[in-house]
Amino acid sequence: MAKQHHVVPNTKGGWDVKKGGADRASVHTPTKQESVDKGRKISQNQGSELYIHGKDGKIQQKDSHGNDPFPPRG
Repeated sequence: MAKQHHVVPNTKGGWDVKKGGADRASVHTPTKQESVDKGRKISQNQGSELYIHGKDGKIQQKDSHGNDPFPPRG
């Protein structure tokens, strides 16, 4: 399974960046954009997938920073 990081809303306010499967947040920020920016840097450094969720918890956007084949096969 590929490494994952998620930008998710915090139930007490603000936004969190969490590693896939983790209970605790790696980063907590007051705004979604700050969490997206920090999550993107973490994801790029670790070569992981970044999933950006909305307030409803649904995935709104995905970024891949892993070892994607280029050019893509097929």
